[in-house]
Amino acid sequence: MAVFELEKSRIFQSNWFAAARSSDMPSPGSFRNVDVGGESVLIVRGRDGALRAFLNVCRHRGARLCTEEAGSVRKSLQCPYHAWTYGLDGSLIAAPNLNSMDDVNRDEYGLIGVALKEWLGTVWVCLADEPPSFEEAVQGAVTARMGDPSAIDGWGIDELVVGKRITYDVKANWKLIVENFMECYHCATIHPELTEVLPEFADGYAAQYFVGHGAEFGEEVTGFTVDGQGGFGTLSGVDQDHDRRYYAITINPQVFINLVPDHVIFHRMYPVAVDRTIVECDWLYTQEVIDSGVDLSRSVELFHRVNQQDFDACERCQPAMSSRAYAAGGVLVPSEHHIGEFRDWVASAVAG
Repeated sequence: MAVFELEKSRIFQSNWFAAARSSDMPSPGSFRNVDVGGESVLIVRGRDGALRAFLNVCRHRGARLCTEEAGSVRKSLQCPYHAWTYGLDGSLIAAPNLNSMDDVNRDEYGLIGVALKEWLGTVWVCLADEPPSFEEAVQGAVTARMGDPSAIDGWGIDELVVGKRITYDVKANWKLIVENFMECYHCATIHPELTEVLPEFADGYAAQYFVGHGAEFGEEVTGFTVDGQGGFGTLSGVDQDHDRRYYAITINPQVFINLVPDHVIFHRMYPVAVDRTIVECDWLYTQEVIDSGVDLSRSVELFHRVNQQDFDACERCQPAMSSRAYAAGGVLVPSEHHIGEFRDWVASAVAG
């Protein structure tokens, strides 16, 4: 438990955290309330159309402004306790008897802002007083995986729309989920559908093991679907070198991006306890595909099964994390060297 508390402050509150899809807040006044390392962060679209993030705490007596996970207000955010009222830009605009409170300067008691960036159609926030470089920490992780800073642009992720969202409540530590996603030593054992589509995964080497490498589709596979058939046509920006391939990207500490020719699968993790993690998974398609009304179920089903299989495996591991048999952290085979690098990153971050 003590380690998890350090992880919350030194990892999740100190690094860029993918909080939500930008489209989750479509219009002025719409908001989303996200747990970031134990802090409630309120993301709000302002009247000017811009997104802003604030700590979800009234400056008067500390009441939580919004308890709903998501919603919409008309023009302001009002604390339900003493009716202190804030504009969508976080400024204090009203409070009972405020004009008679000479010692309360409304300019000093607006909501506390949180650093925010938008990239890949995603809202990234950072609670640190001095956030790390977004270009190095987030965009740099994508470049390190793809080998080319512009490679991911071909998928046009910021223009894709959510065709399906599934939220998983996983009874396992967040680090187990990251480690599982990063390796494919387990693929032949628990992912029969995936290895049918991506035969090389049966050999135990994850695509992330090689910089710039994408796992190639099987010869008879025509789509990244549960039966390997019937995709939706390659995205217009995906070139021939990246077609018929699958790319997996990990962005520390809580993002997985899966790139296939006709859509993108985007995972965001929200660690809530030492043995519990909420995982929100979006399947992203072009607006044209969504508007066509085509059945997405076979496309969604493939990675939904992969998620279920992975999360079951993580839950199987969780009880043994406190066992003396695992005190030294288990064994990493050669194809899992990048898991060792992840563990080193966590250890360094927690040590401060």
